[in-house]
Amino acid sequence: MIKVTLAQLNVTVGEMDGNVRKMIAAAQRARDDAADLVVFSELSLTGYYPGDLLDEPQFMARVSVGFEALLQASRQMPALHWVVGLPAVHTGPGKPLRNVLRVLRGGEVLLEYAKQLLPTYNIFNERRHFEPGPDVAKVLRIGTAQVGFLICEDGWNDDGSDYAVNPFDRLRDAAPDLVVSINASPSHIGKREQRHQIFAAASHRNHLPILYVNQIGGHDQLVYDGASFAVEPKAGVVFEARRFEEDVTTLRIDAHGFRAADGEPLPAVPAAGLSTMAFYRQQIVLGLRDYARRCGFTQAVVGSSGGIDSAITLALAAAAFGPDRVTAITMPSVYSSAGSVDDSQTLCDGLGVRLYRHPIADLVQGYSAGFEAAFGAPLQGLSLENLQARIRGTILMEYSNTWGHLLLTTGNKSEMSVGYCTLYGDTNGGLGLIGDLYKTEVFALSRHLNEATGREIIPRAIIGKPPSAELAPDQKDTDSLPPYEVLDEVLKHLIEGHGLAHEEREQVEAYVAQLVQLPDGAALVDRIRRLVARSEYKRRQAPPVIRVRARAFGSGRQMPIAAQHF
Repeated sequence: MIKVTLAQLNVTVGEMDGNVRKMIAAAQRARDDAADLVVFSELSLTGYYPGDLLDEPQFMARVSVGFEALLQASRQMPALHWVVGLPAVHTGPGKPLRNVLRVLRGGEVLLEYAKQLLPTYNIFNERRHFEPGPDVAKVLRIGTAQVGFLICEDGWNDDGSDYAVNPFDRLRDAAPDLVVSINASPSHIGKREQRHQIFAAASHRNHLPILYVNQIGGHDQLVYDGASFAVEPKAGVVFEARRFEEDVTTLRIDAHGFRAADGEPLPAVPAAGLSTMAFYRQQIVLGLRDYARRCGFTQAVVGSSGGIDSAITLALAAAAFGPDRVTAITMPSVYSSAGSVDDSQTLCDGLGVRLYRHPIADLVQGYSAGFEAAFGAPLQGLSLENLQARIRGTILMEYSNTWGHLLLTTGNKSEMSVGYCTLYGDTNGGLGLIGDLYKTEVFALSRHLNEATGREIIPRAIIGKPPSAELAPDQKDTDSLPPYEVLDEVLKHLIEGHGLAHEEREQVEAYVAQLVQLPDGAALVDRIRRLVARSEYKRRQAPPVIRVRARAFGSGRQMPIAAQHF
């Protein structure tokens, strides 16, 4: 029998001192639970992923100082083994670093294992900094148990589809009593179920119980959801830690499998996780909260148009910061309807958010007169529409600069995909909350918030109105774009494709196949494809967005700007 503490912590990239304090506190809890082993996540000392901080001259020196502090702390708890993730210097040919785990006890390193499979797809690029570890299994006796070790991607290739090496093959030959896998697995819709499926299959095939320890927290675009788990060869997933929260839990494992620390049976783990909309809400709120905290913001400001995008952004910001720390600004022009201003007021009254009114008609008139006087031509059409958006963006940035609020941009994935946004206008801001949600999902999330709270967080008048930028008389989004119900399915096909979950991919492919058979259907798909390609330069200059789907704009979709697209 062995007792293991899973330390699912919200560590910060580069903040070694703070991360060390968290790890020591978790180790003390493990000691109090009489655990034999405390397990931290992948690169737990530095946070995942440091990126090119790894190239900074003092970074690895700080890693050494932090690791020495962990060694010193382990001397004070001599019976406890620690599994710690960190970057380590690699000598010899190849990259100068490796992604390793070390097992400590009593101030000594008992074992070091280097990650073998280094992902370079989607949002990952570990080969930029790390050299792969050798194809070997590392096993250590802890108490009466033989424990083997993996690091994240090493456990994802048991079917042999992605890499020539399968670290499970060596581990199976070593026949450990338990496999500990440390991870930094970012979250997106369906990821929890994917982890369970892959590791349950690997556990069954290799006859190995597995303990999977993940990190949590928001890091720029990415959110890590925790949800650490234990899996047995016959029973599958038998334990799951809390999701979107820190969790330090001690389990025991013996010949009968995993049990609670006191030996009691574990509660059943539901096969289904959160609903899609509940997942989106929790992922975005955690992502915003950590982004703001780590960047030093305590308050947020949002431009409130009276439309659905700014409404859901305000609601999510209020959930993350508290309504008293969120400010809304409505900036009506001559084209703004009275209903939009009234809807903004109703929304903010319901949320408890302060709303300022800053009309822009005189500013637009002044810019227009100045332009015509200087260049001999009136501002009209698209130039006049974009001017209004840019004046609003300037006002929001003035407010942000004056009071130190984080400006949240309100663009959704549908609009960002096809460039239905204004550079230096509505794209201004430090972070986008709904930039990975299609417009149809924005509506669905708004309805979910109302249902989940039992009241109209988002007024029905906002949910029910036709989407409009209100930059021209009687303007509607459908004047420039196909209906969002059509656009979003085509965009999923073009942007995410095989990255979609199997069921959703089948539905999207069937929809697009039917669409191209209709008159002008193929031309519509081609037009959307060209809009996506032409708008890459806008997305490159837009704020980061919180990732909730498998393929988000940013590091997960790296497209050239000046290129021929097919």
